Amino acid sequence: MAIETLADIVRFHAVERPDQRAMIYTADDRRWTFRELDQESNQIAQALRAAGIDAQDRIAYLDKNSPEYFTYLYGGAKLNAVSVAVNWRLAPPEMEYILNNSEAKILLIGEEFLECLAQMNLTHIETFVVLGDPLETGYLTYDQWIADFDPIDPEIPVDAEETCYQLYTSGTTGLPKGVELTHNNFIGLLADGFSALNIQDKSVNLVCMPLFHVSGSGWGVLGQYYGAETILLRDVDMAEIMRVIGVHRVTHTVFVPAVLQFFLAQPGAKDGDYASLELVVYGASPITEAVLIEAMDLFKCNFSQAYGLTETTGGVVLLAPEDHDPGGPRAHLLRSCGKAVPGTELKIVDTETLEGVEDGTVGEIWIKSPQNMKGYWKNPEATAETKRSDGWLRTGDAGYLQEGYLYIHDRVKDMIISGGENIYPAEIENVLMKHPSIQDAAVIGVPSERWGETVKAIITRSSVDLTEQSVIEFCRKSLAGFKCPTSVDWMDNIPRNPSGKILKTELRKPFWADQDRQVS
Repeated sequence: MAIETLADIVRFHAVERPDQRAMIYTADDRRWTFRELDQESNQIAQALRAAGIDAQDRIAYLDKNSPEYFTYLYGGAKLNAVSVAVNWRLAPPEMEYILNNSEAKILLIGEEFLECLAQMNLTHIETFVVLGDPLETGYLTYDQWIADFDPIDPEIPVDAEETCYQLYTSGTTGLPKGVELTHNNFIGLLADGFSALNIQDKSVNLVCMPLFHVSGSGWGVLGQYYGAETILLRDVDMAEIMRVIGVHRVTHTVFVPAVLQFFLAQPGAKDGDYASLELVVYGASPITEAVLIEAMDLFKCNFSQAYGLTETTGGVVLLAPEDHDPGGPRAHLLRSCGKAVPGTELKIVDTETLEGVEDGTVGEIWIKSPQNMKGYWKNPEATAETKRSDGWLRTGDAGYLQEGYLYIHDRVKDMIISGGENIYPAEIENVLMKHPSIQDAAVIGVPSERWGETVKAIITRSSVDLTEQSVIEFCRKSLAGFKCPTSVDWMDNIPRNPSGKILKTELRKPFWADQDRQVS
């Protein structure tokens, strides 16, 4: 059989390599073969069907990394349902918005997030299933939920153009948007886009990035598509990463640059056993050459950079291992993101005329790819603004092409990337303007050696009693910690153009004046 949908991944390998180990969860050393992964996902499918889940219904997941995420994902796919993974780092009001907007009918939630659940008013969810101790939670647990169902594949017909996955990304208006990704989007990524990474059925793939990010869940599914063994960590833990690479003979993994930087600072990092590593992929935010070179020296394996968006199902541009040549004649390529993957086209467009520009000229990066999203969930206006009728997707990133290599220069939109997390200033500004002592507010990203960028609020206040700490604490009531300002500046009048738009470029200039590029 061919793999045409997400559900086909476990079906295929349950036939081809049923007894091969598919996954190890390092938090408690539980293990699955591909046959067991397929059978448990069948039980999930039957349990979901009994709970009233039909084709294209949304099924939500809220927890840190757990193996049940994958059985839930594949079980849902066997019913043609759509998985919605919620960012557990968000504040309860933000989680509530996503769960209500997605119209999810069932929530699989980790025990440690029940306190967050108690603070939410959920309008569509009918069934709650908890990953935890039934005596402690009082809820139906995962094991209880699936126990009475036989591992029978429902064999529901699925159109590969239908949505299978919905990830939320912050919006320029301050409200998250649900990115609808199809089976074909994922298969384009798995079969073509990342085929150059050379993951095989004998590979051992480490998954430690959060599963609510495509860099976590997409990376995990990528390894399983090729029949690789998945080593799943509950969280990004530097000491545990160092341990499992050696113990489980990890061959492939993906990190955001901030994790690489923290890993390099980990005590004993130079004493780790990394001999099994074949490839480290990094991406989600730019990396400094110093960190990259030090990481290459430590791991002594191939490195590849990936550039992409949630809206492109992850990476659509790769900087190949042979282009990592620090100190050599190709060293300048380290400043690039690489070249488009097979099947993907890139072009740089003038933001005023929407015409293509010549090599070396900065403009907005547009992408045409089989990985481009179906659209934003129930948001046709935002979809039309981002995804054109001719198939090109507007990234909001500014850059240029040179000999086929893509270089990121700046952002057309105001987005901040801090530690690999996408943050839109409008979301924070909306919260700030609810404070009675704040008359005006602007949020920008400023350089951070640790996180790449960090959030700064620039505020016009009506009371001198308003302090930096009180502003930060006010934000924490409504926003995830990583979105909250880490510093506050005061300004009598925030500069705006004649139409009232804040001049973010002018506000950013003093902080980025000595930087090579205007994003970090």
